[in-house]
Amino acid sequence: MQTLTKPVTYDDYRKSRADDNFLYELLGGELVRKSAPTLEHQFISRNLFRKMDAFAAAGKLGEVLYAPVDVFIDEHNTPQPEILFVAAKNLAFITPDGVFGPPDLVVEIISPGSIVRDRVDKMRRYQKFGIAEYWMIDPQNKSVEVYQNTAEGYNIFSFAAESGKVNSRVLETFAVDLAEFFA
Repeated sequence: MQTLTKPVTYDDYRKSRADDNFLYELLGGELVRKSAPTLEHQFISRNLFRKMDAFAAAGKLGEVLYAPVDVFIDEHNTPQPEILFVAAKNLAFITPDGVFGPPDLVVEIISPGSIVRDRVDKMRRYQKFGIAEYWMIDPQNKSVEVYQNTAEGYNIFSFAAESGKVNSRVLETFAVDLAEFFA
């Protein structure tokens, strides 16, 4: 990849050529290299994507996308959440180059190398830029945390695999059995 000076902007990021077989996110003006996810991570992502996408498509609610896709939220932040939902009213955010505007819902699946990035850095950015709902899936603890954006910050709802279903307020009436995440 071409050497970029910090802070890196979205234009720098898009103009640089990655020739090292890694994916990158732009977070706070810094390029963050991502390694390939584990198979467990991919199974969780696949299971949730299938259910969420079918639900959104059946109700013509919007589009559900999966990584890698750039989500441009400002000049120095272009994360690539595992799954994201853009409501029908915001479909203009989706372009051939990525999503230019805050998705209505994002999902991150924690891996050992991304704990602080997902739990702290991305959560702060997602809240700041108006992402209404943020799901954080923790395969190690077999749990899901759902954060819903309010004027006072994110409200958190935690679910463990034994507790039944996870519900979304953004995708109204969408619920998924937690056992299906970790099957």
